[in-house]
Amino acid sequence: MQIPLEISFRGVEKTKAIEELIRKKADKLERICNYITSGRVAVESSQEHQRSGSPYRVRVYLSVPPGHELVVKREESEGHVHEELPTVVRAAFDAAERQLKELVERQRGQVKSHPQQERVAFVDKLFPEEDYGFLKTVDGRVLYFHRNSVISDDFDRLEIGTGVRYVEAMGEKGPQASTVQIVDKPGARISPEGETEPDTSR
Repeated sequence: MQIPLEISFRGVEKTKAIEELIRKKADKLERICNYITSGRVAVESSQEHQRSGSPYRVRVYLSVPPGHELVVKREESEGHVHEELPTVVRAAFDAAERQLKELVERQRGQVKSHPQQERVAFVDKLFPEEDYGFLKTVDGRVLYFHRNSVISDDFDRLEIGTGVRYVEAMGEKGPQASTVQIVDKPGARISPEGETEPDTSR
């Protein structure tokens, strides 16, 4: 991920085993989609049940360019938190995996269906002093782009992980990106209550 995975615990004891399970499951998601820009996992106990330790809730948030926010929530209303929490974590990540696979397949299908039209990618490397950078596409390729190819004079707004749309063109040294347009910024903004806030900057 472009931004390190964030894991939070609220009303639930943090354990090394649960954290390792979450990171292992997150690594699997990255093998499915290698351009996830950020991820957050919240492990919680509902406020009204904090004394008994149940039910507990696991939420998974993923940001995938351009502009996709995947949110998965799973709860377990019975049982002891330390015995069954791994089951809820696995269920949440299984659901996230299904959503992510559907999104990746849809994006790759769009690329195949419209080879000459706009595609999606994110900024992989950036060299602002030299006026160029590289995009990573949804099918794993790396494409060069120049400051002059970024529309609306937005080159200086680019960051590593910024989602963009682009048109592929043939340059002197092979394929490169042109007509690059910003459509996403790295990282979902999460409110203190754990809900994803809309990004009003787009």
